[in-house]
Amino acid sequence: MGERGDTMNNKWRKFMMGRYGGDQLSMFLVTIAVVLALIARFAHLSFLAYLSYLPLGVAIFRILSKNTAKRSMENYRFVMLLDPLYRWYNKTRNQLRDLKTHRYFRCPNCRITLRVPRGRGKIIITCPRCKTRFTKET
Repeated sequence: MGERGDTMNNKWRKFMMGRYGGDQLSMFLVTIAVVLALIARFAHLSFLAYLSYLPLGVAIFRILSKNTAKRSMENYRFVMLLDPLYRWYNKTRNQLRDLKTHRYFRCPNCRITLRVPRGRGKIIITCPRCKTRFTKET
């Protein structure tokens, strides 16, 4: 790139110094903006195209903000709001990945999900949390 590229890199680095930058909430807002713009484009809805600028503007504001404590707290709240969704997604993904090798059962007493190997026939499962024993076919 040469000297010009290095100079531009330094200018950009100096400009972003002390600013918040991107995070999960900002990326979510950019994604929403892109989805709205695509829907507006294909459905020929001009008001939706203008509406897509709103989350994009908020994302840019957050990325360039120097109030890092406030932006960090907003992102924390967003992540905590979506935490149950993330946990459900990861649990479902893991169960689908293990579908051929394991079965999942719920403890009848404490409702915790238990993973046991497939193909063992009828087995007695002991819950590690409440020590309840129950029989299931694997």
